[in-house]
Amino acid sequence: MSVLYTKAEYLLNAHKLIQCPPDEGLEVAFAGRSNAGKSSAINVITNQQGLARTSKTPGRTQHIVFFTLDSERRLVDLPGYGYAKVPAAIKAHWQHTLELYLAERQSLQGVMLMMDVRHPLTEQDQQMLHWCQVAEMPVHVLLTKADKFSRGKAGGVLQQVRAYCDKTYQDEFGQPLVSLQLFSALKKTGVEEAHQQLDRWFELR
Repeated sequence: MSVLYTKAEYLLNAHKLIQCPPDEGLEVAFAGRSNAGKSSAINVITNQQGLARTSKTPGRTQHIVFFTLDSERRLVDLPGYGYAKVPAAIKAHWQHTLELYLAERQSLQGVMLMMDVRHPLTEQDQQMLHWCQVAEMPVHVLLTKADKFSRGKAGGVLQQVRAYCDKTYQDEFGQPLVSLQLFSALKKTGVEEAHQQLDRWFELR
């Protein structure tokens, strides 16, 4: 693992886009349903147990949270989506805010999208992928909680989701916008592969 990710530090919370840090340098955003294991993935990828807050009550993150890696690079924790107990007004605010962030943030290089391997491609996941497609934003899907399935069953889900995404989400030249992998924060499965994708977006290789 690059020591860069272990240097991640909290920078700020933004409730509105105007509160985000200056739109310069390179960012990678983490997105996903509130119970898909997004915070756990960030903590394992940075090897920092308490960097991103995990909660037994999904939907608690109500801000865009920025973490610095160095003077040029940032990780971004986007609000979890799809949790029924979040008030409708908050859902509407974040739907609008996230769509604008994906479309307008020039420093954003890609999105790490968490999907529970047991429940991939929910309606909200597909909405997020659609926004990324419109913005021509590359996406790397982490099929989280892969330890819940046998290797064969998890691999089968991976192939099914990959086939769907390859067919559905393409750039203007017909090239796939989505790459995928299996991931388990509990077993630390797929961490190196996730680092490799981050390295490419952060222009480290």
